Amino acid sequence: MLKDTACKDLQDTVSDLLLYHRSVLDILSKNQECSAKLQRSIIKAVTSCGCIKIDAQKDKIPQDATLPDLKHILNTHIKGNLCHSCRENIEDEIGRLLFYIAALCNSLDIDLYDVMIKEKQNLKTLGIYNLA
Repeated sequence: MLKDTACKDLQDTVSDLLLYHRSVLDILSKNQECSAKLQRSIIKAVTSCGCIKIDAQKDKIPQDATLPDLKHILNTHIKGNLCHSCRENIEDEIGRLLFYIAALCNSLDIDLYDVMIKEKQNLKTLGIYNLA
């Protein structure tokens, strides 16, 4: 099977560029930091910009609902759409997170594409029961 070039290119680029935080401990801490920044960017889209709103409440699930019905019943709780600025900021934070995920894969000699394929197979095999 041919390797996905986008994943390989990302891992190769990360390997070429990552100098200062090469220790797996640095990579883990940077990954956590990037995750926190991503969450903060989403929160700022709500609290500072206001382009999206979180309207969270308990979902009302009918007694006769089936598991496939839940996809249409359960809510993301997000109202509105990201403005250009917030979308760009969140995409940047996701990119940084991907950078450190690729760095972690590199340091552990794991192929990111293989992980993606394995996860996709798990999802296809177990379906909605995978995440239970």
